[in-house]
Amino acid sequence: MKVITIKDMIRKDVPIYYRLLFTGVAVIELNKGPENFRIDFTIEIKPTGQRDVSVTFIDKVDYPLIPVTNELKAYIKQLDSAGGLPD
Repeated sequence: MKVITIKDMIRKDVPIYYRLLFTGVAVIELNKGPENFRIDFTIEIKPTGQRDVSVTFIDKVDYPLIPVTNELKAYIKQLDSAGGLPD
């Protein structure tokens, strides 16, 4: 299982400045090959500067959710630190 990319990312407009909401399509390589899953994810910036990521799947995933979610969170944190998320 490997996250290939997240395409069609759009940042949703939220009036809370410390919470960033995004939607997109995660391309994840599972047992059968690459599959597309619609996701929503949130990055919440704590007062200490720490960033918490949460992921919600819109489409059904036919794979254990905990490893997929953890892999996606790591990928999103890497994108965020590299400046790869849309404004």
